Amino acid sequence: MFKPTQALCRRYRKLRLTTKDINKGYYKGTGTGRMGTHDRWGGFSVDYSLVRTYVVPKDLNTFKLTPFVTNNVRVRSGLESYRDYGAEGPRSPKLYLDKWKEENGQE
Repeated sequence: MFKPTQALCRRYRKLRLTTKDINKGYYKGTGTGRMGTHDRWGGFSVDYSLVRTYVVPKDLNTFKLTPFVTNNVRVRSGLESYRDYGAEGPRSPKLYLDKWKEENGQE
């Protein structure tokens, strides 16, 4: 006899497994991989053949690929942009209203 729960279970089985689907013993991890081994005393020894290394081009000025962030970014302190809002800074209600008006455009 056909039951709706069986059909739902068949479809659910094809979904990716998560930590909420299983009670104990399932550790999903972060997908970063291992870079060494744990010893029996609780220490960790790094295996440098497993560590990822990135090769930087020798001459970055003439290199054709560019970084995601421009090199012309002006370094500034975090509170510099909140100078107009007094001591409250980023928690200022005036700042909230100004950003809301800027993003929404209407009242």
